[in-house]
Amino acid sequence: MVHSITPVILSGGSGSRLWPLSRSDFPKQFLPIFGSKSFFVQTAERVSPQYGFEPPMVVANEAHRFIVNRQAEENAVELGDFFLEPIGRNTAPAILIAAMRAYASNPKALLLFLPSDHVILDTPGFHKAVQKAAEVAANGRLCCFGITPSRAETGYGYILAGDALAAGKGAYTVQAFKEKPDAETAEAYLKAGTYTWNSGMFLFRADVLMHEMKRFAPAMVAACEKVLAATVKDLNFERFSEDLFKAVPADSIDYALLEKTDLAAVVPADIGWSDVGSFSSLWHHSEQDTEGNAHSGDAIFVDTKNTYVRSGGKLVATVGVEDLIIVATDDAVLVADKHSDQDVKKVVDVLKAQDRQEVQEHSTVYRPWGSYKSIAIGPRFQVKEIMVYPGKRLSLQMHHHRAEHWVIVEGEAVVTRDTEEFTLGEDESVYLPVGTKHRLENKGDVPLRLVEVQTGSYLGEDDIVRFEDDFNRS
Repeated sequence: MVHSITPVILSGGSGSRLWPLSRSDFPKQFLPIFGSKSFFVQTAERVSPQYGFEPPMVVANEAHRFIVNRQAEENAVELGDFFLEPIGRNTAPAILIAAMRAYASNPKALLLFLPSDHVILDTPGFHKAVQKAAEVAANGRLCCFGITPSRAETGYGYILAGDALAAGKGAYTVQAFKEKPDAETAEAYLKAGTYTWNSGMFLFRADVLMHEMKRFAPAMVAACEKVLAATVKDLNFERFSEDLFKAVPADSIDYALLEKTDLAAVVPADIGWSDVGSFSSLWHHSEQDTEGNAHSGDAIFVDTKNTYVRSGGKLVATVGVEDLIIVATDDAVLVADKHSDQDVKKVVDVLKAQDRQEVQEHSTVYRPWGSYKSIAIGPRFQVKEIMVYPGKRLSLQMHHHRAEHWVIVEGEAVVTRDTEEFTLGEDESVYLPVGTKHRLENKGDVPLRLVEVQTGSYLGEDDIVRFEDDFNRS
């Protein structure tokens, strides 16, 4: 990079349009939906120091803090400032607070704002577009990345380019931002050749952004200043005060600033981009057979056209259908008309209204120490499969209403039971009566796997009293 650029990865989304793959506790940016690595890791690696970038700032939901840390650690991703949002307030406050932090040490810092859940197939092309945008931003413009459209897409907003800019060949003023169009309007935009998709990626100079935000959103600036001044350090995180953050107006950077300022610019880019905002976008980016069918996992198509199937294990067979989305996980199945898949979020709304667990968690639940999966449950008992990362341990804890029996399947467990500490190997077990203070630790260099059998009058996850915890959980 000719310019020094600090990426800011925005990771606050829930990915509701990709349910049941995406759940609120483990949303799409952390899943390997497109490739072997998660979208978050792919985003971070795309702007790694090997390409000349500074370590990225991250703004994430506090519920996902340990997922970010784990994926960064597993993939040798160096993180910069790491902010935790207690609630979502859209993109403008996150972008503004990151800019305020950068401004304190370098008012002219160039900041590249990236959603954490996008696909970009052409990394060299992306880097060229970033460098072009950096030239534009360094000269005082607020630069957007406009994606050269490949089809008349109704699921994206559009940017209408204006006059060419002298500073930055291939960059233009922004004449207008357009909302998601209907099919006829999208076709007209495609034919016009002057419209690009609004990617939601931006490159701003910190001082220019703050100056313009003070002009057009002074109340947000004042509220964000209070939030930043009151951040609390916790491990490698910086926590926002929930009360102060609630007082920040919720708005996107598009509405709060870009549609009002006269400094907006756009760099058109053809980089194999998708925001993966629907299953149709996955279908578009997947290899298709001669009938337009695409799949991930085990699938058979008979007399089927233009259908996308994704299976997490079970065979999915289709007969005599077309234009369908079928997604099967181990605890849910989605069947949708391909032309209505933007409405999958309505299913999520129904699940929330019914207080269904499927909206929040996968059957495998991730924790900072590892994961667990419930494999059988009945009256007064539950059986779980538990995995503990190498070098990690659970909290020192006890339960008021359940006893536990652990059977080691793989690895070696260091067990604390009241005042005892002992080691268990494969095929060995231990019983922990109700009220026993206990802890499970993996000191080895391979994952520890065990089966846990719970028995008792109440088996909820909230029946935990923690005495010590490496992750500062209450």
